[in-house]
Formats: sequence, structure tokens, C-alpha cells
Amino acid sequence: MENVNINDILRKFPKMQVILEDKAVAKLVKEFSYDLVKEKLNELLISEKEKVKGMILSGAMPEGDIFEAGHFLKLLEGFFAGGLTYSLKRVINGTGVVVHTNLGRSILPKSAIKNVEKISSSYSNLEFNLEAGKRGKRHSHVEYLLKKILFCESAVVVNNNAAAVFIALNSFASGEKKEVIVSRGELIEIGGSFRIPDIMKASGVKLIEVGTTNKTKPADYEVNINGNTALLLKVHRSNFRMTGFVQEVNPLEIVEIGKKYGIPVMEDLGSGSFVNLEKFGLPFEPTAQEVVASGVDIVTFSGDKLLGGPQAGIIAGKNEYIEPVSKNPLGRAFRIDKMTLSALEAVLFEYLDLNKALKTIPTLFLLSQDLSEIKKKGSRLLNKIKKLDEMLKYMYNFKIIQDHSIVGGGAMPDYELDTFCLSIKHSNFNAHKLSELFRIQKIPLIGRIKNEEFLIDLRTVLDDDINDIIYNIISVSKMS
Repeated sequence: MENVNINDILRKFPKMQVILEDKAVAKLVKEFSYDLVKEKLNELLISEKEKVKGMILSGAMPEGDIFEAGHFLKLLEGFFAGGLTYSLKRVINGTGVVVHTNLGRSILPKSAIKNVEKISSSYSNLEFNLEAGKRGKRHSHVEYLLKKILFCESAVVVNNNAAAVFIALNSFASGEKKEVIVSRGELIEIGGSFRIPDIMKASGVKLIEVGTTNKTKPADYEVNINGNTALLLKVHRSNFRMTGFVQEVNPLEIVEIGKKYGIPVMEDLGSGSFVNLEKFGLPFEPTAQEVVASGVDIVTFSGDKLLGGPQAGIIAGKNEYIEPVSKNPLGRAFRIDKMTLSALEAVLFEYLDLNKALKTIPTLFLLSQDLSEIKKKGSRLLNKIKKLDEMLKYMYNFKIIQDHSIVGGGAMPDYELDTFCLSIKHSNFNAHKLSELFRIQKIPLIGRIKNEEFLIDLRTVLDDDINDIIYNIISVSKMS
């Protein structure tokens, strides 16, 4: 091996142009474009050459048809066999996290999907007032529903809650050293390194921290109010809990202070729910309606968390404070598009009948599922598994176990929901390898690992997922 010249061996690889001129490749070019096929072929050539280099350096010599054009034809055909696949794809959520940020948060109800298709496939009155026959405002399509549901005076919608907080602060508390008072215990960080102090600074306001990390009292707000105070801000701690020697000022108390000194009060509710979830055994979380009713002047919250809609930031409250937000020039940078609006309007329509919403909005349905129904879902899955080939079943060990799901989306962080999971063990693969193999399937299955078992949490498995799970189980067995 000492006399082997790596470059001489690499010259044995076929030239790219030779492969591209093959009739089989010509068919691929016709279907997928010359540039795309050439790009993929170049990647394959580089990859195979690196593989050969590694073999030679380790003392082995490459064998087989790796230097033949036919080898690369097979690789190309294999890559394009299923057609082009998008990077963003549907996955099966077996994690048990209902509002899973990494997996797209809330699933839209069917009514929202239909409305998005209808509006997106045609022209619409997005910014056209049909009655007046002139330009209209895009947020008007959902404002009337938000006013009806929240009993607020006005509402504006932007593209996410970070933007909602930013534009609300910027609209009437930026410039000229305007100050915003907030409790130290509420200077939170949520996913993606979004920090309240950073967003406040970026929006142009001066942050005034009051109280201590664990205790803030009404007097802490009052002693810091001066002629530059533009806003009293409360941030709901939706993604963590403080217990023990703690005290916070509730919205009603802050509202009273605001009224006393003529200063508006804003609350960032974060997740934002329209439904009291205590009836389903979940802990208390203030609803958006309750916050509005407390007298808070502005409330902001997300559309794609507990609300169960598309990504959006909702700003609701009193007209005198919402109007400046709607006229802020930054609104154009933060505005939502027609697809988001059409989805959000459909979701809000579902809330006009709360009993219906609990069934039709997937996030609410998954959170409120009865434990017995989750167990039945597991039984249906096991029954399908029992019909599989005996040899395949021999490779696996399946059982239904009881465990816990979580809400996700930064909501109710210290609370677990009872659930049932399908536990999977494989004779040749450990739990981590199983997890990896399930992730690379045509419809990836994302589960969790506990006690060296791969678990599929059935709370977040949809009925339409069951056959795909079976397919994945069969597919993984062929890899052993």
C-alpha cells in the first residue's frame, strides 16, 4: 500500500459529462432539470471519492463497480426515485408535547386549512373594503371576532407575540427617555433566547426594574413612577414557576396603580388561552378574557400556542392605546399575510361555539383527551401490530405503559398530563438507534427515550398517524 498513488486511483472515476450523456440520466434531466441532476451528481462524485480515499488510507482497496458509470446511475435513480422531497415535511409527534415548538406548535383545525386554501388560491379582499369600495385594513378581518370573544374595544394582529410586545412598547413608550416599569421577577427568557429586557431595549424604551427577584409589592411600582413613566408592564410567567417566599402584584393591583397615576398598563400574557382548562384537570392559567376584564389597557399573546391557531401576535385592549399601535410604521414590517389571517379567522370562528371548539381545534382536543380514549388508541395500534409477520414481531418487544405528557409551548411547565405510551424495544437496536432510524423514515416519527425504551406517546398521535407508525415499524425492521 506504500506505493499506491491515491490520485491515480481517483482518476478511475468516470467523468461527470460521460455520466450526464447517458440515456437514463437524460430521463432524469427531463423530469428534474439539468442543473439539479448535475448538482446532485457532483455531490455523489465528491462523496464517493472521499470514501475511496478513506479506504486507501486505512489499508484497504476499493472493490466492485464504484468506478463504473452504472454505479452513479443507480445512486442518482435512488435519490430521485420518490421525486423531489421538500425540506419541511409532516412528522408524527410521539413526544407527548402537545404544543411542540420544534414540531410546528399547534395543528390547525380543518376549517382553517380549507379557508387558507380558498383564500390563497384566488384574489381576496385582504385590504379592500367591499362596502366602501376602497382600501381597507387587513386586521379588520379578525378584529370583529376578537372584540366579540374578548369583550375588548379594539384589537390588532401582527406576525408573532415578540412582534406584538415590541410594537406595543414602541408605539407609545419609546423616545425621550420614556420609562417602562416591570418587576424583576418577570424579566423572563423564553425559547430562542427571546428576553424581555432585550426586546424592551430594542423597542426604544428605558427599562425600570422594581422589587426583587422573588418579591415585588405595589409600593415598588409607585415609588418609581415619575414624569417619564410611560407604561406599567406585567409579564405572565408562563414558562416557569416561583414558589416559597414569593410575592407578586396581580393585574387588578397594577390597574389600580395605573388609574391612580394616569399611566396605561400592559400585560404580556404569553401563551394566551380563551378557555379555562381547569375543567380538564389542568392548573389555573388566566384566560385572555379575564385579563381584559381586569382593566388592563393592553394585552398581548400568541396565536399558535394554547389558542390553537397559526403563528400570530394578538394585541387587544382599549381603543385609545390600540389605535397608535395600528398606525405604527413598524406595522408593515410585522404584519401577517393573507394565509395567516384566513387561518386565524377560521380558528376564531370555532370559538363562537366553545363546545364545538373543544372538539374541532386539535390543541384543545389533545389537551382535553380522556385517559381512557388515549388507552383505546394504544389498543388499536397494538391490534394492528399483532397482525404483522411473526418474524418481524420477533425482532420487537411492544407494550403499552402509563407515563406523562406535557402541555409545551412555554405553558404550565411544572404540570404533567397522564398518558399512555407504546414502548418499543428491538433485538438489534438500542433506544437511541431506534430513535435515529424512525427519524429518517419517509414520514419521520419523533418519540422520546426513557429507561432505555423508545416511547411513542399516544396523546399526541393522531388517528391518521397509526398506519404510518405501522409502516415505519416494518421499514425499520428491514434495516436490521
